[in-house]
Amino acid sequence: MWNQACSQPSDGMPSHKATVMDSFSLMLPQRTTLLILPCTVSQLLSASRGSDRTFTICNWELNQVSVVGIIRGSAPFVTNIQYSVDDMTGPPLNVKQWVNTEDCAPARCASPGTYVKVTGTLRSLDGQRSLLAMDIRCIKDLNEITSHMLEVVRAHMQLFGKAFDVNMNTTVVSHGGNEHPKGVLPNGLSTIQGQVMHVIRRFSVSDIGIGFHELQSQLNYLSMGDLRASLTFLINEGHVFSTIDEHHFKSTEH
Repeated sequence: MWNQACSQPSDGMPSHKATVMDSFSLMLPQRTTLLILPCTVSQLLSASRGSDRTFTICNWELNQVSVVGIIRGSAPFVTNIQYSVDDMTGPPLNVKQWVNTEDCAPARCASPGTYVKVTGTLRSLDGQRSLLAMDIRCIKDLNEITSHMLEVVRAHMQLFGKAFDVNMNTTVVSHGGNEHPKGVLPNGLSTIQGQVMHVIRRFSVSDIGIGFHELQSQLNYLSMGDLRASLTFLINEGHVFSTIDEHHFKSTEH
């Protein structure tokens, strides 16, 4: 458990502070680790699992991330408070914040319906992804929600050299003509279809592509019905094809 100083701001919500940089400050050493990356819930849920409990987006290892969303629910425990944070880009994300048990004052939760900015580290326990919060701050100016989304798009464009929307789908950039630039997904994909397509593209470098069970493991937050419906759509629209059997898939871009 972290050794944190607990303060009580004017909005009544405890702020468990840790030393963090501005949400758009980035560090790019040889391991291509990002110090703090502004993200959406959808991006965190679709991030690839790496070694040593790490996560990556486009082969960039995540260190700390920030998200902005509305609290849908909260559950206080003796040692931590768990929140369900929703930014409407995917299913709500579980956020866990440790409390200072040495403090005699009871920990107070942010109430449902409150917009917050969370900075922390992405973790996975028993197959469920959650954000281990180092700082949770209530948002009073709703312009900060729009500002965060712009930071998300800007950061990913600068880092990965592609134009992304907030759901981690590549978007079409005008080149003065009607053709799509290489590596850019066509328009018309929903959020879930874009997430399925994103995972399939990452595994399309191999000859056999990705198996259905591995795809389901990578997108374990999606229901079986949503996953199969998205696969059917992507195959029918010519974005994906089967390889060694009907249970292995590759992107037609590869």
